Amino acid sequence: MTENARQARWRLVMGAGSEQLCGEPGPEDRARELCLGYLYDREYGDDRNVRSSDSPGSLDESRLTVPDWINQVHELFPRRTIERLEKDALERYQIEELVTNPEILSRAQPNQTLLKAVLRTKHLMNQEVLRAAQHIVRQAVEELMKKLATSVRCAFQGSPNRQRRSNLKVAKNFDVRTTLRRNLRNYQPDPGRLVLETPFFHSRTRRHVDQWQLIVLVDESGSMLDSVIHSAVTAAIFYSMRILRVHLCIFDTSVVDLTNECVDPVETLMKVQLGGGTDIGQALTYALGLAINPRRTIVVLISDFCEGAPLEQLFGAARKLVESGVTALGLAALDEQAHPSYDKQVAARLVQMGWHVGAMTPGELATWVAEKVRS
Repeated sequence: MTENARQARWRLVMGAGSEQLCGEPGPEDRARELCLGYLYDREYGDDRNVRSSDSPGSLDESRLTVPDWINQVHELFPRRTIERLEKDALERYQIEELVTNPEILSRAQPNQTLLKAVLRTKHLMNQEVLRAAQHIVRQAVEELMKKLATSVRCAFQGSPNRQRRSNLKVAKNFDVRTTLRRNLRNYQPDPGRLVLETPFFHSRTRRHVDQWQLIVLVDESGSMLDSVIHSAVTAAIFYSMRILRVHLCIFDTSVVDLTNECVDPVETLMKVQLGGGTDIGQALTYALGLAINPRRTIVVLISDFCEGAPLEQLFGAARKLVESGVTALGLAALDEQAHPSYDKQVAARLVQMGWHVGAMTPGELATWVAEKVRS
């Protein structure tokens, strides 16, 4: 990095007033500084998107609007910086216009932060904005599905069958020992090289899990939003694999069965209504009614266990599930970080009844489910 570039970077960090130390910025750096100031000057009570109605006109530099700001951010900064600026705008400064204006949405960088903001504000959107928001949701969800699909599907792939060969050339089935032994005749001593003329691969034994049910119950309270997103995506991946009978339900004080929309997590997420009360016991009772063969049924409750209804109803329904033979898992978090925040006393009572309780990533959940259906 040149000295001028280093000074320009420090100028952006330190902001206006550092001219003597870092020199005057060029036109492009000046534009970057205005963008950063528009957002971060709010720390000092200077909201640059608000102008008093009785302020006199002047020849001062034009004040940025949110659409101008997002357009300039996309032109002046690299992708990683754009994502950080949008994250701070939404989470730190609550600039909700980012998700209530179709012009801004058309320019926004699809990511999970923006996805969460859309889900939090979609009830305020008119139809035009909602259509634009759905496009953002779909892009963000597709990106998340690509990211999670491999780890979820790998957990259900059959174990290698060492006794059978396969014509399907898949890297994870590569039989190193047989390939080396069968190709030894192609060894070239002069360059010290072994030519692999014919690679060999193991076949894989399919796991018979078709008769298992997976019932996913998702608490749609606002604090569970990350888990709601990952639950919808994970359930869609399970559903697409066609190896489990998957049910997806969201709940607050009532239960909404979204199994028919399970194949499309965008449709699922656009039906989520964040906030409201919580009746976990009612959701568990509904799950018990769905179980065709309880001993081949896994119920995954994704919640912070903060019950709004009487606790004895929750514990009674939880106990009935276990006594029926259902395998019950309570997750205080299902996301990439798996950092739980939950009612520990309720969780401890569930564990005493025979529930498994914890926090998992989607890949860890898939591995856990795969182990249960194989046992």
